[in-house]
Amino acid sequence: MLCERLIDAGRVTRIGPNELHDEITTIMDDEVRIRFVPMRALTIEELMYDDMDKEFRFVGLTNAWTMPIKTRIDMLATGIKTPIGIKIYGDDLQVLENLAIEIEGVVKKVPGTLSAVAERVMGGNYLDFEIDRREVARHGLTVDDVQSVIETAVGGMNVTQTVEGRYRFPVNVRYPRELRDDPVKLSRVLVHTERGEQIPLGQLAHLEIKKGPPGIKSENALLQSIVFVDLQKRQDIGGYVKRARAAVESSIELPTGYYISWSGRYEHMVEVNRRLQFLVPITLLIIFLLLYFNFGRLTETLIVMLSLPFALVGGIWYMYLLDYNLSVASGVGFIALAGLAAELGVVMLLFLNLAYRDEMGRGGVMTGERVRGAVIAGSAMRVRPLLMTVMTTIMGLLPIMWMIGAGARPMKRMAAPMIGGLVSATILTLIVIPVIYSLVKSRELGHDHEKQTLENEEE
Repeated sequence: MLCERLIDAGRVTRIGPNELHDEITTIMDDEVRIRFVPMRALTIEELMYDDMDKEFRFVGLTNAWTMPIKTRIDMLATGIKTPIGIKIYGDDLQVLENLAIEIEGVVKKVPGTLSAVAERVMGGNYLDFEIDRREVARHGLTVDDVQSVIETAVGGMNVTQTVEGRYRFPVNVRYPRELRDDPVKLSRVLVHTERGEQIPLGQLAHLEIKKGPPGIKSENALLQSIVFVDLQKRQDIGGYVKRARAAVESSIELPTGYYISWSGRYEHMVEVNRRLQFLVPITLLIIFLLLYFNFGRLTETLIVMLSLPFALVGGIWYMYLLDYNLSVASGVGFIALAGLAAELGVVMLLFLNLAYRDEMGRGGVMTGERVRGAVIAGSAMRVRPLLMTVMTTIMGLLPIMWMIGAGARPMKRMAAPMIGGLVSATILTLIVIPVIYSLVKSRELGHDHEKQTLENEEE
C-alpha cells in the first residue's frame, strides 16, 4: 500500500522489470526509489534444512523436519513421527531404555544423520503409597478406606455437578495445593475411623517417590522403546538404513529376548519394494503378451521389448541429473515409462512392416539393399509423427517439474523418469530399432536364400 501511494504521488522511481522486493531506499526528502530484485522460490529442503533448522535451535531439544499431514499419517500407520524409527522390543522397560540410549549414540555417528533421539521410557516420577495392612487392620480400617482418602486428598473426587443452562460441570473436591505438594504434608492427612479417631496417613502407609514410565508402549505382545532418527537433506533412506544397521549390529549386543526392527518411511519402502518385485514382472509380461498378440511373431515382439532397457537408461540419467533418489513415485514413473516406450516401438515397427511389404509387393528378388531402402523409407515416414507424439507428451509433463506446494515432490519424481526415458526411447526408436529390423530381415532373407539353394540342389 505504501508503494502504491508513493507511485501515485509521483515520488517513486521504478528500476528493473523483475518482481518487487520489500527494500525501499530514501534518496532525497521528496523522492523514494524502489529497487526491484529478482526473487527465487525456495524448495522444501532449502526452507527446512537451510533456513528453519538454523534459526530454530533450542537447548536440550532437537529438530525433526517433516510435513504435518504426513507426520500424522505416519504416526497412525507406524507410530513413528520421523523418517526412520528404530523399535526395540523386550520385557524390561529399564533395559529397553538403556539399549535405546546406546543405539542413539551409535546412530548419531552414522553419516547422514541429522538427529537421533531415544525415547526415555523411565523418566516419570511417581508418589508411591505402600499401605501397611497390619497397621490398617489394627485401627479397624480396610485398604479401601485408606485408598479413598488418598484419592480424595490427592486426585480429587467429583461430589456433585452444576447446571448452567444447557451445560453441566462436575464439582471436584480435593486438598489445596499447599497441603499436597510434599510427601511430608501428605503423610499428615487424617484418616477417619469408625471409633472417631483421626489417624495420620503416615502411620498407615509409607510414602516414597519412585521412578517409573510416563507411558507404556507395547507391540507384538512385547514392551517397546523407540529411537527417532531424522536424516540430512536428500539422504537415501535405503542406503542410510544399511549403514546404520551395520553400525548398530557391530556395536550393540542385544540381550536374549530383545530384538530391533526398523520402521517409519523405511517400513513403507520395504513393503512397496516387495510389491514392485511382484508387479514389475507382471507388467512386463502383460506388455510382452499384448505385443505378441498384436504382431503374432516372437521376433518383432522382442524388437519392441528392446526399447524398454533404452528407455530406462534415459530415465535413470535424468533422475541422476536432478539428484533424485529412487522412491515409490519414481517406481510408478518407470512402470508408466515401460508402456510409453512400448507404444513408440509398436508405432515404428508397424510402419517398418508396411514399408517392407510394399517393397515386396513390387516383385523381384529381395536383396539386402532393397531391405535397407524399405527400412529407411518406413523410418522417414514416422520421424515427424513420432517426434510430435513424444514432444506433446513431454510438454504435458514438463510443467510438473516447476510445481511447488503440496504434492509437488512425488509428482516431480513420478514425471522425471518418463521425461528422460522418452528422450532416450525416441533415439532408440528412430535409430536402433530400424537397424535391428534391417539386420533381422536381412538374416531372414539369407536363411531363405540358403534354403532355396538347398532345395534346388536336391532337385
